[in-house]
Amino acid sequence: MAALSAWFWNERFWLPHNVTWADLADPAPGVEYPKAGHLLSALPLALGIFVVRILFERFVARPCASLLHIHAASAYRPAAPNKVLEMVFASITKCPDKRHLDGLSKQLDWDVRKVQRWFRQRRNQEKPSVLIKFCESMWRFTFYLCIFTYGILFLWQSTWFWDTRHCWYHYPYQVLTPGLYTYYVTELAFYWSLMFSQFTDIKRKDFVIMFVHHLATVSLISFSYANNMLRVGSLVMCVHDASDILLEAAKLANYAKYQRICDSLFVVFSAVFFITRLFIFPLWILNSTLFESWEIIGPYPSWWLFNSLLLVLQVLHVIWSYLIAGIAYKAIVRGKVCVIQEPCRSTYVVTTDRTTY
Repeated sequence: MAALSAWFWNERFWLPHNVTWADLADPAPGVEYPKAGHLLSALPLALGIFVVRILFERFVARPCASLLHIHAASAYRPAAPNKVLEMVFASITKCPDKRHLDGLSKQLDWDVRKVQRWFRQRRNQEKPSVLIKFCESMWRFTFYLCIFTYGILFLWQSTWFWDTRHCWYHYPYQVLTPGLYTYYVTELAFYWSLMFSQFTDIKRKDFVIMFVHHLATVSLISFSYANNMLRVGSLVMCVHDASDILLEAAKLANYAKYQRICDSLFVVFSAVFFITRLFIFPLWILNSTLFESWEIIGPYPSWWLFNSLLLVLQVLHVIWSYLIAGIAYKAIVRGKVCVIQEPCRSTYVVTTDRTTY
């Protein structure tokens, strides 16, 4: 076990040349550097956030939904009770192929189209109601708004917010301040809580994709914390949270059937997304991680990995910007907006009709 730990925490991978873990282990009195062990505090905090979410949805979001006349009743017609089909649905397949359809049609003496209709109605029964989706979006909107506000207030007083070169001066001997620690660990705990809640929420078809996404986010935050790239990491988190607030607000308006507000929020969300992901992120953050850091501290193995992951993230930004641009065009043509799940950081608004998927 000790050999595995020594291999994983190899100084030549994690730290710049001529820096060792011993150099960071004994800072001056009153000074503290990030340590991997600090990340464990995110786990009980994640559990606390999960409990707060349950209470928030029960005592805040649901009353708000009731005021907006959003109720728990499903918009879909329930499937007629049938023990044979229910057994197939639960234990064999939820989307039967032609062979299964023909067999069930003969067994029940039903038309194939009737069997198909039953399975479609049964699948629709498992979709979360508008009330559940409204409560979930209201929780995320509230969290993103609070953490983004905190991030802006904290970063506004930070030197690296105004001059990104300060992300690398004296690296890795950069002091961990209480504000930076709170910002980082709270974000990390939130994504841990999303992973926990996936197992208690209604299981959706994008379960695996979103689980992998949350795991990747947790890994990236933990990685940047472990090698003390918190300053630039805080900028990355702030840039991403900016558009997520508007996204959740648009979804709330959509669930409440305020179509004009939803359309307007979508336009604002698209503009903020393009500005933050296609301009601010590459020109401000990537410029710092790739060029300013090269000039000030020089490259080393974890530096290459960190920048590779940020470049992959930027590729995703470009792909999603292209899709959102196509969505915006359809919105102009059709003038209607709805919401679907996105296999990346969160969800994005898609325009087709007034139905919510």
